[in-house]
Amino acid sequence: MTVHDPQGWSSGPYAAAIRTQQGDLSLRDAEGWYLPLDLERWTAAADAGDRAVLRRCRGRVLDIGCGAGRLVEALSRQGHTVLGIDVCPSAVSATVCRGGAALHRSVFDPLPDEGGWGTALLIDGNIGIGGDPRRLLLRIRSLVHGHGQLLVETAQEDVDERRRVRIHVGRRPVGAFFPWAAVGAAALDRHARASGWTATERWSSAEGRHFLALRALA
Repeated sequence: MTVHDPQGWSSGPYAAAIRTQQGDLSLRDAEGWYLPLDLERWTAAADAGDRAVLRRCRGRVLDIGCGAGRLVEALSRQGHTVLGIDVCPSAVSATVCRGGAALHRSVFDPLPDEGGWGTALLIDGNIGIGGDPRRLLLRIRSLVHGHGQLLVETAQEDVDERRRVRIHVGRRPVGAFFPWAAVGAAALDRHARASGWTATERWSSAEGRHFLALRALA
């Protein structure tokens, strides 16, 4: 399957940073907004904030935008059936090298066992994928079963923003602009209720990361 990737995740600096496990990368728009891409943490082992997410996983797990595979690796070691998907081939390779299962797919591509996953994950800002949270939430609702759940890492601030961003190396832009979203917990709750989900739990890590658990509505 050919994965359409006009954003530049599949090659270039991001793919190289996944391979080398380092890089000064961020998403930035033309108005000064930016989101650092924490490659050092993403390519390391699961940390305490991650483990709080993993403890809440139930059933078969789909990690959307799995990156270098730290969550897939940790869940696999715990005995979960877990699949990572990512538009970056280097991320898929990294996940497989860590002993996990992963596919080179977008969440909007056809996926295995649609409607049968127990838990889906949107961690590390991946609620921003596609720049349209409701479209993303509706798509994921079709992937989990009738009592499935979605665990989302939200923005720290109470925001609900749509932006046109590019990947940057330092302050140098690379690639084309693409849509991205920044969504805080309150906004995510609103979008969830309009997309077939209900919020069941909200928590924060000691490192200042914020999360919301959503349950599918039958």
